[in-house]
Amino acid sequence: MVDTSIERFRRVVQAAYAELASRRQEVNDLNVFPVADGDTGDNMALTMQAVMKELDRLDGQPVPADRDELVHAVARAALMGARGNSGVILSQIVRGAAEELASRPGELVDPVLVAAALARAADAAYDSVRDPAEGTMLTVIREMAHAVSTHLAHMDRQRLSGPVSDDQQDQLLAEVLEVATRAGEGAVKRTTGQLDVLAEAGVVDAGAHGLVVILAGVVAGLRDDTEALPELPHHEPARATRPHHFDSRFRYCTNFIVTGSGLDSRSFVPRLEEIGDSVLVVGDEATLKVHVHTDEPEVAVAAFEEAGDVQRLDVADMREQIAAREARLRPAVTGAVAVASGEGMRALFEGLNPSTYEILAGIHEVPAEEVLVLPNSPNVILAATEAANLSEKPARVVSSRSQQAALAALVELASDESAEANAERLQGALDEIRSGAVAPAARDDPQGRFVRGDAVGFAGEDVVAWGGAGSTLSATIGRVAQGAEIVTVIDGESAPIPLDQLPLELPDELDLELHHGGQPHYWWLIAAQ
Repeated sequence: MVDTSIERFRRVVQAAYAELASRRQEVNDLNVFPVADGDTGDNMALTMQAVMKELDRLDGQPVPADRDELVHAVARAALMGARGNSGVILSQIVRGAAEELASRPGELVDPVLVAAALARAADAAYDSVRDPAEGTMLTVIREMAHAVSTHLAHMDRQRLSGPVSDDQQDQLLAEVLEVATRAGEGAVKRTTGQLDVLAEAGVVDAGAHGLVVILAGVVAGLRDDTEALPELPHHEPARATRPHHFDSRFRYCTNFIVTGSGLDSRSFVPRLEEIGDSVLVVGDEATLKVHVHTDEPEVAVAAFEEAGDVQRLDVADMREQIAAREARLRPAVTGAVAVASGEGMRALFEGLNPSTYEILAGIHEVPAEEVLVLPNSPNVILAATEAANLSEKPARVVSSRSQQAALAALVELASDESAEANAERLQGALDEIRSGAVAPAARDDPQGRFVRGDAVGFAGEDVVAWGGAGSTLSATIGRVAQGAEIVTVIDGESAPIPLDQLPLELPDELDLELHHGGQPHYWWLIAAQ
């Protein structure tokens, strides 16, 4: 049996999320404060997605949730799912409103209770930020609350009691929240004159606009009519002149949850401010949400290890986000299309020994619900495993030990299957692939087999050939390709022989694939399967 209260509430939340999703990129493109990383719309949407998932969970319970359970569950879901400044502050707006609704058992949700909930939401939002800045979503939620409180004096029906139909209640709440939406729209327009960084970039505040978009969706959801959506102006992206002086000097946007007992959010703030900025620590004695911009995510995590259990770690590379945002908004002079399997993964392929937190940032950047991590080096497997364990996004490690083997195995990837199923498929493929390489010797061989600069061939990690470049490549392929059907050769940036001139004589039954890789260090990478 569907619980009508949850069904109605989810309908409203779904409408709000749908409106935000339709303008998500617009909100992202407005994002210049506090860091121009272009993810405000994404972070607010993720917070709302977490709320919808929680409503689905409650809807599936055999005993319907009452209002107290519903609002507390929603507030916790928003907290757990929040990411970035905008997501965390949005979660506190949700928490404040939920606490007010829960404090009035037996009262129908009516204009008076909505006004009180918005006021408490504004207080919670301001309390979450150590140095609140006007001209942000904080200002807008306060202006919304004030507008609704003022509007109450002009309403014929402020309270609801006795038998009231769902439709009557929804229409009255929609009227009140449309007043809040209009007030919020006006407050958003004024943000440009409240923050110098917004005036310089020629934009309104991204989080403030996102909040008003969400509330407009709520109004449409209450009216159960997407065409009844309050019309909101579309805002142009920031000008190309970038407000450098407001950008974080730190690299990683770090978010995680801490669970324990007797947690004091304020006690952790000074330590985090020593290693970063944009610090937010919110929640209660049992659960804290932590957000900080830092170069040392591991130090931020360590600050909480004795206090409780750290989970749902999410690390985003803001430098990459800022560069991607600027590239997206920069007017094009010459266009180009490149097909690649993720810029973040390419960077990891080229990195020598990325840290756990660099891999975490790479996981975050992949535009998929689940991620496979291919370390491509024995030295990186441990860090990759730790990153996958810490990641908030589901991630599985496939223990690839070389780039060329991983490339050959990736043809087995099925994008419509789960990470777990793909991990098993790729691991099985890797077990059937042998890898090799040819590189110039970095030093003279102690055994006298070769001198610095000679070609050296490897089968796995074993030296199997040496001498001239062409003969060493042929000999190495001969060792690696025994019993194989396909051999792939990938040349590097300093390979001494062009691909189309390689002196290779291979058996007729062996298919040869040649590719340009441009990798440093190795003249040729070899995979046989």
